[in-house]
Amino acid sequence: METTFSQLRGRLKSYCDQAVANRQAIRVRRRKGGDVVLVAAEEFDSLAETAHLLSSPPNAARLLAALARARRNKIKPMTVEELRAAVGI
Repeated sequence: METTFSQLRGRLKSYCDQAVANRQAIRVRRRKGGDVVLVAAEEFDSLAETAHLLSSPPNAARLLAALARARRNKIKPMTVEELRAAVGI
C-alpha cells in the first residue's frame, strides 16, 4: 500500500489501524526527502529479529540448513514434552 504524506496526515489513525490489522507496510511518499514506511511494531520487531539472526554468516547457514531439512521432511516432529526432554528442561 502507498500514500502521500498529506494523505497520511489527514488519516493517520486509519493508516495505523490498517498497518496493524493487515500487517501490511504502508509506504509514505514525500516530495522533499526520501520515502518512509509505516509498519506495525510487531511486524517491525519480527523483521529486526530475522535480520539479526541472519546477520552472522555461520548462524544464517545453520538456520537455512535446518529450514531445508525441515522442508525435506527429514526431521521427525516432536511433542513439546519430547523437545523439553531432549534439551533437558
